[in-house]
Amino acid sequence: MTSRLIAFALLSALAIPLTSCSSDTEMPVMAGDTRAAAIKGEALYQEAKQADDAGKADKAIKLYDQTASRYPFAPSAPQARFRQAQLLEQKGEILKSFEAYDKFLSRFQGSGLYATALNRQIAMAQSAADGDIKSSMLGFKTKLSLEKTVEMLGKVRNNAPKSAAASKAQFTIGQLYEAKKKSKESIAAYRQLVHDQPSSPLAPEALFRVGVILTAEADRGNQNQANLDLAREAFNDYLIQYPNHSRNSEARKLIADLGGRDLQRSYDIAEFYLKTGKKESAKVYYRDIAARAKSGSLYDKSRARLKELGE
Repeated sequence: MTSRLIAFALLSALAIPLTSCSSDTEMPVMAGDTRAAAIKGEALYQEAKQADDAGKADKAIKLYDQTASRYPFAPSAPQARFRQAQLLEQKGEILKSFEAYDKFLSRFQGSGLYATALNRQIAMAQSAADGDIKSSMLGFKTKLSLEKTVEMLGKVRNNAPKSAAASKAQFTIGQLYEAKKKSKESIAAYRQLVHDQPSSPLAPEALFRVGVILTAEADRGNQNQANLDLAREAFNDYLIQYPNHSRNSEARKLIADLGGRDLQRSYDIAEFYLKTGKKESAKVYYRDIAARAKSGSLYDKSRARLKELGE
């Protein structure tokens, strides 16, 4: 049994170099000797740099990728990943470049190139949101999908949490969904910004827009009590949390308008009950309008109806 175990151990030891020579560029070297792995990584980096200096961009990109993926502990691994991203960006392969920067930001947070890489990723994501980036599909140039753009902005947000860049990315996600009339998604994005970064300069506008979107939903025919109440609640939360924001007066006017819509809806219901012979139910709504409105056309109409009904 002992001889068999020894033979198995020898075979396992021989298999290690074969595994480290795998063509899978995403598989880091599983070497016990970190120093030896670092030396191999530096040698591969120098080979990549020579190709880079010679203008052989495709070869350099491949070798830089192998260096950073297989030898992440090599001293030049951060520079390799960063340069890979730069070359891809120069070639116009923006999505691949974005992903390379993302790998850099995930793996090499302590690098002096971190801020530069983050800024490039931010710029790319914002360009995608602005519709400046095109992706090629079957020879046609088209804008990136909403889902892909939101994914890019989400990575920016996650790579720089609590930063101005993160709040900008999250706000832009809300804007993109809002532009596509995806109310549920845009409201969720804006609310997430307010939750995560309530002190961000963009947070007041985000919460204000929640109220605007809910109001727009009512305008599009979804004028149920829940939408009106949620819109009013959003505007009131906005006024409480951000009492000095520039759109406070606008929010107050919108709240007043929502109150008017609510009264009109109640009056319409009362009129429906009256026409269908349900006079007692109609009276309930007319009384409610008179109590809440105090004055105005709906107040006058409701008082007149109540008089007709014997009150």
